[in-house]
Amino acid sequence: MKKKIYVSDVVFDVVKWTFLVFFFLATVYPILNTLAVSFNEGLDAIRGGIYILPRKFTLENYRSVLSKSSLLTGAYNTVLRTVIGTVSQLFLTALLAFVLSRKEFIFRTPITLLFIFTMYFNAGLIPNYLWLNRLGFTNSFWVYIIPGMISAFNLLVIRTYIRGLPESLIESAQMDGAGYFTIFIRVILPLCKPVLATVALFIAVYQWNSWFDTMLYNGFSERYTTLQYELMKLLSSVTNQGANANDMKNAGAAIVTPTSIRAATTIITALPIVCLYPFLQKYFISGLTIGGVKE
Repeated sequence: MKKKIYVSDVVFDVVKWTFLVFFFLATVYPILNTLAVSFNEGLDAIRGGIYILPRKFTLENYRSVLSKSSLLTGAYNTVLRTVIGTVSQLFLTALLAFVLSRKEFIFRTPITLLFIFTMYFNAGLIPNYLWLNRLGFTNSFWVYIIPGMISAFNLLVIRTYIRGLPESLIESAQMDGAGYFTIFIRVILPLCKPVLATVALFIAVYQWNSWFDTMLYNGFSERYTTLQYELMKLLSSVTNQGANANDMKNAGAAIVTPTSIRAATTIITALPIVCLYPFLQKYFISGLTIGGVKE
């Protein structure tokens, strides 16, 4: 039997696909445009008219960004803080979330409320700096790791997911003689892969993009500088010199400008996260539906 086609369905499909195509182009075009500008000669980029392909191809923008001696140290510290910060915060937050999800833990409500309180109120920037300085975390790599080892928001997300798991699994493990830590490692963590992957992506993006804590706590320490902080300083210095770009141009020599450096900096900053996201996309989408289905 031939299926009847309604005009309303055709109109809906046309509107739907038109919107999706427009949304796709609006999302992808800025990325392609930034990539094109990053590979385009600096002074030529000022003229405009560059869309998705560079007009005068050059690698000078990336050479300028990557030529700083402190950039390698910053990249090393950024990778290190991203890996250590993500693993430590994810494990400890998940462990605390498991404890607070247990009904037999009588202090779960006041402790949860205490963490929620910290989401809305804090002492402020200056008391926080004085506190970390007194603890000896300034001019130290561990200022990137220890102060943010537990996240209240991530704690609530993981706890909500754990509370949605069947209680019979934990009871079965207890009947087999498993302790709470064994249950957490062998039962809870494998079942929490979607939410853990989602939270891990959140933590990794924050650790990778963070630069303000470097400026605040390790601004005078070349040893503990980070990639984002070095790129921020480079971008600021180039922006201050950009007004005299035409006067500095030599005959036939390529020159960078704030526009081209900004584009190259953006690509270098975003590339690792863009490469990581496809591997976590499946878990990320699953994690966004936390709490959407109840038994």
